[in-house]
Amino acid sequence: MYDNTETANFFIQANTKLAEILKSKTTKVTDTTEIDTIKVDSTTNNSKIDEVETDSTATDSKIDDLLGEVETDSTDGSQIDDLLGKVQDSVDTEAANPLFSKLYPSIPQNQNQRSSVVGSASVKDTALVNKYLAMKEVRALLPSNMVYVKFLWDAKPSKDSEVISLYAIKSNREDVAPIEGDVVSDASQVFDQLGINPEVSMSMNSKGSKLWAKMTEKNTGKFVAVVLDNFVYSAPNVNGAIPNGKTSISGGFSIEEAQDLANALKSGKLPASARIIQSNIVGPSLGQEAINSSAIAFGIALLLVLIWMVFYYGKAGVFADIALIVNIIFIFGVLTAFGAVLTLSGVAGIIITIGMSVDANVIIYERIKEALHRGKNLKAAISEGFSFKGALSAIIDANITTFLTGVILYIFGSGPIRGFATTLMIGIATSLITAIFITRLFVEWHADKDRSMTFNTGITKGWFQNIKIDFLKKRKLAYIISGIIIAVGIGSLATNGLNFGVDFKGGRTYTVRFDQDVSPTEVANSLKDGFKSAPEVKTFGNSNQLKITTAFKIDDEGITVDDEVQEILFNGLQSYLPDGTTINDFKITANDHDQKVGIMESIKVGPTIADDIKQAAIWAILGSLLVVFLYILLRFRKWQYSLGAVAAVFHDVLIVLAIFSLFHNVLPFDMEIGQSFIAALLTVVGYSLNDTVVIFDRIREFTNDHSSWPFAKIVNAGLSSTLGRTINTSLTTLLVLLSIFLFGGDSIKGFMFAMIIGVVVGTYSSLFVASPIMYYTTKKLSKKE
Repeated sequence: MYDNTETANFFIQANTKLAEILKSKTTKVTDTTEIDTIKVDSTTNNSKIDEVETDSTATDSKIDDLLGEVETDSTDGSQIDDLLGKVQDSVDTEAANPLFSKLYPSIPQNQNQRSSVVGSASVKDTALVNKYLAMKEVRALLPSNMVYVKFLWDAKPSKDSEVISLYAIKSNREDVAPIEGDVVSDASQVFDQLGINPEVSMSMNSKGSKLWAKMTEKNTGKFVAVVLDNFVYSAPNVNGAIPNGKTSISGGFSIEEAQDLANALKSGKLPASARIIQSNIVGPSLGQEAINSSAIAFGIALLLVLIWMVFYYGKAGVFADIALIVNIIFIFGVLTAFGAVLTLSGVAGIIITIGMSVDANVIIYERIKEALHRGKNLKAAISEGFSFKGALSAIIDANITTFLTGVILYIFGSGPIRGFATTLMIGIATSLITAIFITRLFVEWHADKDRSMTFNTGITKGWFQNIKIDFLKKRKLAYIISGIIIAVGIGSLATNGLNFGVDFKGGRTYTVRFDQDVSPTEVANSLKDGFKSAPEVKTFGNSNQLKITTAFKIDDEGITVDDEVQEILFNGLQSYLPDGTTINDFKITANDHDQKVGIMESIKVGPTIADDIKQAAIWAILGSLLVVFLYILLRFRKWQYSLGAVAAVFHDVLIVLAIFSLFHNVLPFDMEIGQSFIAALLTVVGYSLNDTVVIFDRIREFTNDHSSWPFAKIVNAGLSSTLGRTINTSLTTLLVLLSIFLFGGDSIKGFMFAMIIGVVVGTYSSLFVASPIMYYTTKKLSKKE
């Protein structure tokens, strides 16, 4: 882009040229405005203007308005002369400087005044300035190196004023930017090194990084502009070549401005300009009552988990509870720092994180109990429990596989997929810190004070110890059970299908006004029977106005169907409408602009989960499974472990889908397939992988320590020894889910139900699917060899 040192002479020449052009187009008059006759009646104290004649039609209205307001006690009309002199000066100035009277050029006096801003103007004058600068006679004054320059305005005016900055952007005959938005891979609002001033961090793909390196090297010491829809969002100075595509943009932003710029950069190269054509305030889709009840339910669930840990592990459980609370604080602190919006996908990520945080402490405590059972003293047992050979190996493997899943989901997914991945990755990092460091800090501190410290209570002492179950012997029964459920489920999917919601199918949206405030949750329940499933209901503007979206008969067209849907809507809402309201009063009336209650607006909406987002979700899940397969292969050195883990995941997902297909018309709560269901499935994937990897890690350990044992004995011993951990982790996670399911809002029961099924099936598959498949393929390969 060009700076103000390069545009100063052009603006001066343009101003002079415009004065000549405008002067030649108007009739020349003496002193610009000539006043032929002014008569003053001296018999009164008030000077009256009897007649004003002017040869300039352009200034008639200005002079009439100004003179009409003048009163004087003097008979010599001196005040009128002064006023006319001011008008004449103003008109003279505007005629002599037509451009500079509207545009304030930035003309530097020295190099220190060099700026990317080449001028500024009042917002109301920008259209006229654009007209002047677009005139052929004015453009002809541009130097040869500036013939394709584009004069663009800032994205918004200066703070607390209506003055907006102008920039001179380099362009070319094709009007193509050197680097376009499709190379920007990510952008986010961050803070500077002092942590005080907001700025924007931007990164590019490999192609963009190379172009950006060349461009910044070539323009070191100059300015570059970030332009979206012909508005300049930022014009920073280039301090040096940037080779890696990572750039920080600073410019005295507020947090909101930096976030806006980051969003503009992330929007990439769009095929059409984007403008806000309508803005409305909508309430949360869950409804405030559902949010409040779910928050209470989450509090109850967390309290139950804390009590269970103390009940099962005694004093050690208190330390695990402290670590869990700190972990939750960390998660919300990081989400707040990033300005993240908490959605159902994010809630799912937090729930699985709580499960993994508890799981890490359970694994550590179970290993310490085993060491104590073998006769080790307390300090040695604690040291073994927190060692890599002890619990740390299983914890790290399980967390890395789940974290890699989150990374792939974030890279390839979008929308709810990314929301889940973000909270999942943050939660994994914080749970590792709290379990490994904070829990250990408290445990070792207390062990120094109390040598008799135990990791159980009088009631739970001996639970899940010396268990010897032949899980492999029961694998055929498990295969039959799973096979039947999956076969019936596939049949149901083919015939009965799934109850796809508005997110996948689209729907009809009605804006309905009432004569009093109404509860979105109550309205959704009232409409549930008529529409076969509860519609999506949100507050729209005021509390007495709702936006109701239903997928009922969305595939059917015609006036008859529209009337049927409106009639069902009317019948479901009658109890909330004034007495005497008829169906005709309720329906939208084109000519009735003063309609007090009923349907204000009716539109047909498309699905919010577009085909590209669906495909991105599928590829993200498949990609994450591939990465997990490769990681497990790397860590366990056998592809059979990878196959067992991935097979268990597919098994779990198929069973959840089967249950939702079989029972969505039977169970008394909504089982729609929407964005929340995607989040639930991702939770199932994460939980299943975590559970399976922990068990596989123990089987691998037994394989190394007891190489003389038959492989079936090793697998059964690994499954039996981790049974306490498996039940504890599943139980605490289910406590959270069941509490929210029972006491939370109706709008999230389907979401919680999917997660409950996923946790139960995930626990089952890690015991009876993943390990038996790994065992069977290993034995079959051994026989072939």
